[in-house]
Amino acid sequence: MNRTHQLRTLLGTGACHIGPGVFDGLSARIAEAAGMPFAHASGGAIARSIGYPDIGLVTMTEMLARIGEMTDAVRIPVVADADTGYGNALNAARTARAFRRAGVAALHVEDQVFPKKCGHHDGLEVIPAAEMADKLRAMKDAVGDDLVLIARTDAVRVEGLGRALERMEGYIAAGADIAFVEALATPEMIRAAGALDAPKLINQSAASSGLPVGLSELGALGFALAVYPSDFQRACIHAMDELAVELRRCGESVALRDRLASDARRDALVDTQRHD
Repeated sequence: MNRTHQLRTLLGTGACHIGPGVFDGLSARIAEAAGMPFAHASGGAIARSIGYPDIGLVTMTEMLARIGEMTDAVRIPVVADADTGYGNALNAARTARAFRRAGVAALHVEDQVFPKKCGHHDGLEVIPAAEMADKLRAMKDAVGDDLVLIARTDAVRVEGLGRALERMEGYIAAGADIAFVEALATPEMIRAAGALDAPKLINQSAASSGLPVGLSELGALGFALAVYPSDFQRACIHAMDELAVELRRCGESVALRDRLASDARRDALVDTQRHD
């Protein structure tokens, strides 16, 4: 079963499936080893792993290089962040073809102006809905059903929820397979988005502070995928901060030994034995 078909099978189960935000081959393997049904190649996490903020500085070429590491490393579907499609409708069609060649099962593209910002930052701007629909039609024409196409709108914080839902209805009509309304912050907003006539993806970036709606209700509302873009990376940052302090303090990590992965665990993640 190819990974696009794997993902489409998940969409038909009626449940909400978890995909953590990954940013390299190792983090993708950790997600797969934990039994996650898919991994989310988070644009923000990838940007930060390169050393940049999530403000649209990473190029398509850089993103594809990192995503290729992930699709090579795991067998589970990878859902990739394609930002704004890196330009107009022609650029977006080229992006879809390139991401398909990289082996992703799905990508999401958003209606922000280029360069984009993190969806939770202030000062967002969105393009006209008709322009975004043109991008989606071009992408669908380019890849057909070989790729699951996810339309994301960032209009909630710019134009309000009602207008964002209107936009999304147009995006679904233009060929989007999955609806992704960003910045759904309350149960009421989530339930309103649940009325959209398509499978839906939700950003669970608030997972570390508590979620407004549980996974079972999300599944009942038609949210098939839940992504956690930054939690894996935030866990890594916290752990490395602690280790750096300890190394600087005394030159050894023995005090944190019980919190470090064993050599065996590290080597098993990258299947060292198979290469011996």
